[in-house]
Amino acid sequence: MIESSPPFRIESTEHTGITVSSLDQALSFWVDVMGFDHLYTWDFDESSFLEELVGVNAAAARLAMVKAPGHLIELLEYRSPNDRKVVKPRSCDVGSVHVAFRVENIDALLERISTVGWNALSRVQKVESGERTGLRLVYVRGPDGANSRVS
Repeated sequence: MIESSPPFRIESTEHTGITVSSLDQALSFWVDVMGFDHLYTWDFDESSFLEELVGVNAAAARLAMVKAPGHLIELLEYRSPNDRKVVKPRSCDVGSVHVAFRVENIDALLERISTVGWNALSRVQKVESGERTGLRLVYVRGPDGANSRVS
């Protein structure tokens, strides 16, 4: 059981962060292909602030914030440390995360994103029962391994 502590309340969801190999390519996808608004780009040189914030020694990064309808996506390109890795977990692997979007025309979205290296992990599935009966959905994965669910 959790010991008693002062009460708190989550006010809202701020953003979802996605680490990418190329901020420029990620911005091209999220802004030019998906139509999100590019709000700003920041550079963080190696500093104790960033190291302590993200828990990584010698971290330096460039980030951009894009605005989706109802949500912000933070794209992070780390320039250091030199031992960073590209990890492409499967949906079932611990640590895998996805961002879910509702779209008006799922087939048109799938056609468009496939031209820039994002691919569906399966054919579009249809929910057969329950409160979401009839909902069509699919997981898609980008070149860096990021997962999104669209419906």
